[in-house]
Amino acid sequence: MSGLEEVGIPGSDYLREALTNCTDPIAAIEEFQEQNGILLPSLKPALPFLDLHGVMRLEFHQSVVEELQERLLKRVAELSSGEDKGKNKQLNELLEKSFPLIKVKSLRPIVMCVMKHLPKIKDSYLAQIKEDRELYEDASVEVKRQIWQDDQALFGDEVSPLLTQYIEEKQNTLFDHRNSALTFFTASTKVRRQNPVVQKLVTMVGKNIKLYDMVLQFLRTLFLRTRNVHYCTLRAEILMALHELEIHEICSVDPCHKFTWCLDACIRERFVDAKRARELQGFLDGIRRGQEQVLGDLSMILCDPFATNTVSLSILKHLISASNTESLPRNNEDILLLLRMLVLGIGSWEMIDSQVFKEPKLDVNIVTRFLPGIVSMLVDDNIRSICAKIPDEKLEETRNPPEQYIRFIRNSEVASIIALHHALHAMKQKDKVTLMRVLPELSSCENERAYDDTMMHSLVSYLILMAEEFSQEDFCMAVFDELMLPSISKESALRHTLRLVWYVHHRLPPHRLEALMTAMKPSTEHSEAVHTTFQLLSDKINTYQPSPAPLEEHINSPLMSVPAPTPMQ
Repeated sequence: MSGLEEVGIPGSDYLREALTNCTDPIAAIEEFQEQNGILLPSLKPALPFLDLHGVMRLEFHQSVVEELQERLLKRVAELSSGEDKGKNKQLNELLEKSFPLIKVKSLRPIVMCVMKHLPKIKDSYLAQIKEDRELYEDASVEVKRQIWQDDQALFGDEVSPLLTQYIEEKQNTLFDHRNSALTFFTASTKVRRQNPVVQKLVTMVGKNIKLYDMVLQFLRTLFLRTRNVHYCTLRAEILMALHELEIHEICSVDPCHKFTWCLDACIRERFVDAKRARELQGFLDGIRRGQEQVLGDLSMILCDPFATNTVSLSILKHLISASNTESLPRNNEDILLLLRMLVLGIGSWEMIDSQVFKEPKLDVNIVTRFLPGIVSMLVDDNIRSICAKIPDEKLEETRNPPEQYIRFIRNSEVASIIALHHALHAMKQKDKVTLMRVLPELSSCENERAYDDTMMHSLVSYLILMAEEFSQEDFCMAVFDELMLPSISKESALRHTLRLVWYVHHRLPPHRLEALMTAMKPSTEHSEAVHTTFQLLSDKINTYQPSPAPLEEHINSPLMSVPAPTPMQ
């Protein structure tokens, strides 16, 4: 049945039966039109005029239906937005009368509109919509939310493609060889939250706390399965997108809201100042007994690469300040808090996996021995920079990093992260001497932290700005032989190396470029993206034409023939 018969209106089934049993089909059709047309006495004499103008009755009736539909939709919207306390009762009565017509396509928008404005729809109606794919696709997100909240599997099917798309977009940003700039960390927090995936997820969640909890559970599960830190980023971005939309129903019950809001402001400014450091510490210290599970979500938010980057940059800025003021890191309370946050973020996966919600302890030696060592290296860098500006000043020979430095970065992920940001600082300053000192050691960072995609993206972006240095073999050895090539067997490392060579190939010595292209040649096990990038790079190298040297301008002037004056005695 089409649905019309259920509300007492003759439909296609009635007409089929009438034509089957009649003796005069034309008369049966005319009778059907007479009984079911628009029964207005004033309209009947006007219909022949439409016939004379070639307007089919179907077109006329469709236009009338469209006009009535528009007015009814407007009336439903007015009723739902009004302050009448009985509006939900009226909408429910209207839904009960109109729901049997939901399969009539011309009337379906009205039924869907009524359902859209109801906070609670009968389970029987929701079940019929869920079982019919066409009805489900036509339903508004407000109706779907009521279906999803009782069907986690169906909601997961809807969310899964969006999460996959989000991760792919992040990976594309990290590996895109067409962009030489540091594109990953430079995007503002506001721009990132306008990402279509984030906006779509926020729309799907709406004000529904149950759906929000489901999304967080999906993100935790995927983070545990893949160790992909971009799921941590998405967890924070969804919460802050809801914050911007002032969805208090969710923000007020998420215990991580204020912490994430404060940290988001720090990420926006790329520095954790003293005032916000105190606020963040207050949130961490304010976790009460029985609420330890909140640490799992806080650690996930701190595991976000944008948070890790901001905390690490803040630590390095404090260390630079310590090198200028001759103070010890252990006397700086902000450094101690930042280290606490860094450790909590690093340990996020283990905490969620083990379900032991307890802050990891920071190795005291990091504060008392490793950080003073970094400060000492920063002092050496400053002294060398100053001496280089003094005429005839003999520079001391560059020393290798102390054995203690090497031991720490091999055994401590915290030390590795700080050491890598020290290297990034040297790249920003284009300090080749410091880089030659530390680059060979970075490949041995604990847990291969140097080859983390977000870190490698930053390293490559700053190395591209030092393209002139790649004409020197010693610099090539430090970058390629000591850092990039040891992990070239991994596809991610290969893609980062391809991106670097894309921008510096014209500076490389011919034998070095040839050796690199051989080392980077992809195998059948590599993805299509790697093969495509390698082929594009090969074509770019083969067709590269250096810019011609500017011709010396010939000045045609009679003054050029005048002899130069003799110098005065």
